[in-house]
Amino acid sequence: MDILINEALRAYIDPLTPDEFEALEQSVLAEGCRDALVLWGNVLVDGHNRYAICQKHDIPFKTIQMERFQSLDDVHLWMIEQHLGRRSVSDFQRGVLALRKREIMASRAEAEAQAAASIPAPVAEPAAGETDAGLPWDESDTTGVQPLGAKERELIAREAKLSRNQVGLIEKIQRQAAPEVIEAVRSGSLSINAAAAVATLPEEEQKAAAEAGRDELRQAAKRAREARRRPPKEKAETGGSDEDAPLPPHVDRELRTLRARVAELADENEQLKEQIERLKQHLSPPA
Repeated sequence: MDILINEALRAYIDPLTPDEFEALEQSVLAEGCRDALVLWGNVLVDGHNRYAICQKHDIPFKTIQMERFQSLDDVHLWMIEQHLGRRSVSDFQRGVLALRKREIMASRAEAEAQAAASIPAPVAEPAAGETDAGLPWDESDTTGVQPLGAKERELIAREAKLSRNQVGLIEKIQRQAAPEVIEAVRSGSLSINAAAAVATLPEEEQKAAAEAGRDELRQAAKRAREARRRPPKEKAETGGSDEDAPLPPHVDRELRTLRARVAELADENEQLKEQIERLKQHLSPPA
């Protein structure tokens, strides 16, 4: 059988880092390809890295068919479930995967509600057989998803083994951050907290900070936090309440210093957690 590689499906899960790929390659060379590659028809679903290594070194491998898959959503849900249980997946990756699962389930629930109400579904069923690209699915996905409610965020946090606050930050990053900022937090060069702060800035400012490097991204996060805590000038000009009145200079300076320190400690805490996750990746070679 000729195994078909679909780039969109391979990219659905974040790729391994060079170090992770090297560790996997050494493992396969030493022990062979122990786990079977998962196929849907002739499409490779799980095991892209192992397949590439086996092809490169002419190493035999086994395959298994997942006949229960009926649609691309089934494939995505299975992939999400597999990766949510792996220790090598970072907090940010787990949050992204859990949010993707929520989107699929919300889309299905909407389709079921429309069917129950005898309302035609807005997306047509895929034509029988394979598409022109030789794929057994329709890759279009234009479903919009509403922001999370508190109960949904709690469920997602439990499934992804994160806090509700982390899920909220990851959701903000997904919705507001420039692609360059998302890549920075995905690679581990920027913490979730810092990325969420940078995401509140104008897109051009986000891109410029990302292009300037890690230190500038951290400075951008600091500026965003300070801007969010700064009382609006309009309040002082229009005569707000006593709570809005300007603080004495020495108190204001001390308050700003304390807030900046709290932000730095929160950022350092996020970085330490992510370093722990990266250490776990080295201790447990990816599948």
